[in-house]
Amino acid sequence: MFRRRESVPFSFVAEADRFRSNVTPPPRERASVSQLAGRYLVGLVVVSGLAGSLLFGLPALDSGQSPSHGQNSEAARGR
Repeated sequence: MFRRRESVPFSFVAEADRFRSNVTPPPRERASVSQLAGRYLVGLVVVSGLAGSLLFGLPALDSGQSPSHGQNSEAARGR
């Protein structure tokens, strides 16, 4: 394996978890109105797509037989 030539002092490794940088990151940029509108529209499209698939998918999952209505086929009538 690759070995480092210079040795790392143990105290440096032990204090590595306590090291805090004095450099602060730049402040986050605020989202513009168009970015907020785009996020809103994407969310709206996703939610409406799920609702539409549920609306159109439930009738397809229905078995077509309801327990209150009997079958009126010729085999059920006994000819």
